[in-house]
Amino acid sequence: MKFIFKAKNNAGELKEGTIDAADNGAAAEVLQKNNLFPISIRQEKSKGSLTKTFLKYFDNVDNKELMVFFRQLAILIEAKVPIVSALTAIKDQTGNKYFQKVIEEMINDIQDGSSLSDALSKHRDIFSNLSINIIKAGEVSGNLKSSTEYVADNIEKNYKLASSIKSAVMYPAVILIIFFIIAFIVISFVVPRLTEMIQSIAGANIPWYTAFIIGLSGFMSKYWWVVLVVILAIVGWILYYIKTEEGKKEWDQIKIKLPIIGQVYQYVYIARFADNLAVLLAGGIPIIRALTLVGSVINNSVYEAIFVKAADEVKIGGNMSTVFKKSPYIPSIVSQMVKIGEESGQIDLVLTHIARFYQQETDEMTKNLSVLLEPILIVIIGVAVGFLAFSIIMPIYNIAGQL
Repeated sequence: MKFIFKAKNNAGELKEGTIDAADNGAAAEVLQKNNLFPISIRQEKSKGSLTKTFLKYFDNVDNKELMVFFRQLAILIEAKVPIVSALTAIKDQTGNKYFQKVIEEMINDIQDGSSLSDALSKHRDIFSNLSINIIKAGEVSGNLKSSTEYVADNIEKNYKLASSIKSAVMYPAVILIIFFIIAFIVISFVVPRLTEMIQSIAGANIPWYTAFIIGLSGFMSKYWWVVLVVILAIVGWILYYIKTEEGKKEWDQIKIKLPIIGQVYQYVYIARFADNLAVLLAGGIPIIRALTLVGSVINNSVYEAIFVKAADEVKIGGNMSTVFKKSPYIPSIVSQMVKIGEESGQIDLVLTHIARFYQQETDEMTKNLSVLLEPILIVIIGVAVGFLAFSIIMPIYNIAGQL
């Protein structure tokens, strides 16, 4: 790879140029050997990297593709295929153009002398810290094939957990969105025509709820586009806000406090924590480092803070179960089981049982989630439709009876 550098020589003169090296550290060493003191070193963006940046917006790498990548890599490693040849074979079978570019860069890095974990670490937008550290532990222990399988299994479990929630919430969300779209169209374009007859009859006794619907429909018929713009602006602002650091923290708290769905999220995070920590400990990662890594990949700032605090507690000689016991977001049974695992020295085995239990609970809850949400949706839609029909049809019926 080529790096653009700025450096000073022994005389204090500024030197600029490009240099070929495997990474930033190697580039700095080359400069120092030539009596140059680096000021800044950055990788030169070639046409290939610009193409990769462009492809990233259209071909994001999802968990399913990552799972397939590590599964194929584990099989090829078990078959004694060299890493470079294995990655080349996987690249040729990958349909994602962006991922192909990433694998190609990894191949070049490994050919330049980098390890697999170092090559993965240069693409942290795709590969998590947890995956990189498990692979690194496998390289150190000489059991890279098992570590690669651990990563694949871990990604698959996380993928299934996330997919189960999405599939359970998707149906109610689609029904609500369709209902609001239909309600918007009806109030803006249909109701105004129905209320024309009521307004045209002089002396008609119009109840307050009908007057409210007439006023709302009259406003919507004239300014529906304003309301639509405001709604889209609010939705856009919310989507933007939850991507900011502060907004993400608030959204993370809201998610685990939502009725019904909040408990599902809590179970998902606990299952993800227990499974990831068990894998890291089995891979030989020290517990303090493992807790920090788990916190960074749990995808919830509330639980991340709990696990970072647990790592700090272990660092000073305490137990992570002590921190879990004080947290309202960790069930008491989890803190008790973790305590037993710490006292017996079988924490990885206990965590595996916790992960299995909460994965089963999550599966059951997501299967029943649609059943639990359907009555709520029926009540909401039924009340809204009933109110609208009663407000329009009853006055028309009363007026017709007076004629």
